Amino acid sequence: MDWLLPSVVALIFLRFLAQQALEALNRAEVRRHAGARPSALAGVMDDATYAKSADYTLAKSRFSSVETVWEVAVLFAVLFSGVLPWLWTRFNGLAPGAAWSGALFLVGTMILIGLPNLPFEWWAQFRLEARFGFNKSTLGLWVTDHVKGWLLGLLIGFPLAWALLALVGWVGTYWWVWGFALLFGFQLLMIVLYPKLILPLFNKLTPLPEGDARARLLALSERTGFRAQTIEVMDGSKRSGHSNAFFTGFGRFRRIVLFDTLMAQLAQDELEAVLAHEIGHYKRGHIPKRLVTVGLMQLAAFAAIAWLSQAAWFNAAFGLPAGATAPTFLLFGLLGGLVTFWFSPIGNRVSRKHEYEADAFAKNAMRSAAPLVGALRKLSQKNLSNLTPHPLYSAVYYSHPTLVERERALQG
Repeated sequence: MDWLLPSVVALIFLRFLAQQALEALNRAEVRRHAGARPSALAGVMDDATYAKSADYTLAKSRFSSVETVWEVAVLFAVLFSGVLPWLWTRFNGLAPGAAWSGALFLVGTMILIGLPNLPFEWWAQFRLEARFGFNKSTLGLWVTDHVKGWLLGLLIGFPLAWALLALVGWVGTYWWVWGFALLFGFQLLMIVLYPKLILPLFNKLTPLPEGDARARLLALSERTGFRAQTIEVMDGSKRSGHSNAFFTGFGRFRRIVLFDTLMAQLAQDELEAVLAHEIGHYKRGHIPKRLVTVGLMQLAAFAAIAWLSQAAWFNAAFGLPAGATAPTFLLFGLLGGLVTFWFSPIGNRVSRKHEYEADAFAKNAMRSAAPLVGALRKLSQKNLSNLTPHPLYSAVYYSHPTLVERERALQG
């Protein structure tokens, strides 16, 4: 179809212009408040930290604008330079029409496409993050992480891609239903296996030692009816000064993972409140809701891929053979973001609603809003969070409410 390529070009430029406009709006909003800290933030940061936070936000925004230009240039090169047909000829030529050669094309091409962005990743880690005191990584660790990631992509991604492509020949027309079931089941399995098999390849996990902190967190788990298999501390500080906490697994396989940076930054009641917030996501049913949403989106994506792979016009527009499913998977992955970008405010609005609900759960579990408010303020300060984002920027990019919005809800 003659309209496809012009439409793709138009969507690329529209998203690019929107991204640049949002960054410009956000920078202007940060500068507007930089000279006079809003009164609502008086208890969050002192003047020096607030100024540093504004500088950090502006530096990240400028870097993002430049990186976006590069990403658009790479995407144009990948789509329109003829490199994809060339790669397809090389990979598929190993075993024409075989599922394994198609899987190798899919996984290998995705790794190759990511290589041009490595200089930007290096700059973000060793220049931008280091400038503001967040980088704790070394060049050797950074390189090792990437090599491990590529190897895992081959060891895990290749068999999965092979199985998905093999289903096309095994079950015929409705392969996409079985393909969705395979992928979704694999993702559920990885929720259990990731902390036991994958995460230890990158980080050291140690059980939280006996003591008051462990006793308080376990008591909170019992009090809220949430039992985890273990509480572990992760050495996140070897890469970054940023902090986090998360759950992984489900059912009796649930684990609580705390960054060592988080342990160092928060008082015990604040750490307890952060854990209560995460428990709130489970108790309010956010996890199964997200899984259902993701599942429905993936099912729709598989249906679209099955249809597009048989359309004579789709693959051919990019110099790839119609009826070849592996190229369609790749093209769908490259082009899907041009559409989903415009729906991100919807997903973020749902996510923010869940965050408010988890905050309310934590407030009730702690019998006070003070511990969670204290934790959120410290985390905002330690992470140099942008406390005054532009509303449009926040709608598109923020999955969490701002600190001021969360405090207002907690204290209301």
